[in-house]
Amino acid sequence: MTKDPDVVIDFIPDYCNNCGVKLDVPYEFVDRKQEVELPPIQPQYIEYRSYSRTCTCCGHHTISHLPECLKVPIQFGPNIKTLVAYLSVVHYLPYQRMTKLFKDVFHLSISGGSIDNIIGRMALSGEPFYQIIKKETHQSKVVGGDETGIHINGKKAWFNVWQTPRLTFIAPSLKRDYKTIEDLFPDGLTNSVLVSDCWASQLKTPAANHQLCTVHLLRELNNFIDAFGCQWSVDMKQLFKEALEQKKKMMPADYLYPNEKVKAIENKLDELLKVDLATKHKKLQAFIKRLLKNRSYILNFLYYEKVPPDNNTSEQAIRNAKVKMKVSGQFRNPVGAKRFSILRSIIDTANKNSKNIFEALSILATS
Repeated sequence: MTKDPDVVIDFIPDYCNNCGVKLDVPYEFVDRKQEVELPPIQPQYIEYRSYSRTCTCCGHHTISHLPECLKVPIQFGPNIKTLVAYLSVVHYLPYQRMTKLFKDVFHLSISGGSIDNIIGRMALSGEPFYQIIKKETHQSKVVGGDETGIHINGKKAWFNVWQTPRLTFIAPSLKRDYKTIEDLFPDGLTNSVLVSDCWASQLKTPAANHQLCTVHLLRELNNFIDAFGCQWSVDMKQLFKEALEQKKKMMPADYLYPNEKVKAIENKLDELLKVDLATKHKKLQAFIKRLLKNRSYILNFLYYEKVPPDNNTSEQAIRNAKVKMKVSGQFRNPVGAKRFSILRSIIDTANKNSKNIFEALSILATS
């Protein structure tokens, strides 16, 4: 309840509800209840008028200038632009549903074409911020990377994400290949420990170091246990659990010097990787070969304090693309996917830094 309500409606008794006599005596406050309501929403039309004056001294006509943001005789204001981007990129509303919402709730007629133009201009205003996010991600000490499939005009495409606790950089691509990473980060992520799954293009990326996602590895081990009843998989799963528990116990100082418990886990891993592949199922053989190939990337989280053992935050950062697909279906063209990437990167970065998302978008609407 608020101490200063906008409207107060007093109910003061006029007659005694026992004998019916009119009450002219002073009244006393007894109780209060509040109701929160939204006023009827109506669009506000603001007219800007330019005038001229003629100098009586020299005869020159001086005409006042209208604000530079006014480009056409009538246009949508920054709050409407911000709301359009907010509904499209944060709540994933398709254009048709958005036009219906504006008509029914805000009593404002807005076409799908106008919505598309607004989102395009918002993305264009956000491009400089997008590039700053990319640059700071490239300079970060620990970066998580992931990708997910989307559809553009009925064809398979991809969203890629690179993220940190403070930044989210999303980029679309028509192919799931290393060239996408190479185009975005020509010299790789040489300042960073790159945390990812076992996708070859991520592991091929030049980086200060790499870390495989243990959650992905544990998921595969669980599948092997269920399918083959494999004792080796049980032992390897237990090893990863020990490593994860060790990570939770480690203090900042533990990363500065050789750690006997970490060394023991490393030795146990090497022993498990000496398994005779000939006795294992083909899928399990492929899994073990992958671990052997990427042996130096398995337990790096035990040597870097800020490196997580999994890639969960990257999966969470790219999940919004899947929600967008479920709600809106697909992107009509690569331009729409790029616009979504720009605005969503800004939104997620603002959210990670405890900034109001609507206010962050409003900056783009007025720039």
